[in-house]
Amino acid sequence: MLKTEVRSKKQVPIIDRKTKMKRLWTQIVLHRYFYLLMLPGILYFLVFRYAPMWGLIIAFQDYNPFAGIMGSEWVGFAHFIDLFTYEYFYTLLRNTLVINFMNLILYFPIPIILALMLNEIRHDVFKRVNQSIVYLPHFLSWVVVAGLTFFMLSTDVGAINKIINSLTGSTVSFLSNDKLFWIIVTVQSIWKDAGWGTIIFLAAIAGVNPSLYEAAVMDGANRWRQIWHITIPAIRNVIVILLILRMGNMMDVGFEQILLMLNPLVMNVGDVFDTYAFMQGILRGDTSIGVAVGMFKGVVGLIMILGANWLSKRFGNEGIM
Repeated sequence: MLKTEVRSKKQVPIIDRKTKMKRLWTQIVLHRYFYLLMLPGILYFLVFRYAPMWGLIIAFQDYNPFAGIMGSEWVGFAHFIDLFTYEYFYTLLRNTLVINFMNLILYFPIPIILALMLNEIRHDVFKRVNQSIVYLPHFLSWVVVAGLTFFMLSTDVGAINKIINSLTGSTVSFLSNDKLFWIIVTVQSIWKDAGWGTIIFLAAIAGVNPSLYEAAVMDGANRWRQIWHITIPAIRNVIVILLILRMGNMMDVGFEQILLMLNPLVMNVGDVFDTYAFMQGILRGDTSIGVAVGMFKGVVGLIMILGANWLSKRFGNEGIM
């Protein structure tokens, strides 16, 4: 029911809780098909994102799988102290951040540039063929990508080393050179996922009003000017939002990719928090330290995404919240 109260001699309607719930259910019933479309995504996050948070308590316990979560000994922040005092902690931090910053600087702009290039193709069939070609690597597993890298760069059977050997009589140890490791994994990420990353940008470009381009042509703007003054500003908000989300994953590195590319000669530049958590939590059975590492990464990611969102709004752009 509607009630009223007097504020500065004005009648301000107040809607009680029962009326609010009634209106909410009316809207849900009215838009029920949209909510049904949302249901799989909601269930995914509930089952695989929110429900497992109960397991974070393991980070504060000396977890024993036979005793279970309720029966394991409580140790407080002991595992976090062990993590921060680990002799190679700063090596793990350096490797994780460097790989992510290289991906941010070198990989992140590639899908944008590729989407702009694909959008300029006027022949529809040729455009679809090119899109399919750049999408395909995304569907390959990291095992396949690592295998292709081995057959291209290894000193024994690598195609590139065979060419180098035929020209110089020597070979280059690409896969065991710690100075090349970061470059190799960055190139792998670009080759595998840059094409797939164009999907969102192409969708954003498709939403640009065609009359803007027509007006630009009337003013004498060439294709480059149209891209610079119309297309890029139109998709700026999408770029900023994806950049903010990317900042939230600064502590996450492709675990499978790094694990498959690691060898004893590149451990000093390839060992990251994900591989450390795997070795401690799975190989050595210390589940608690593995969960502590994951929780530390999550907290840092949250701080990064909140900071990036704040900076975005300070500079006049839209944020994610």
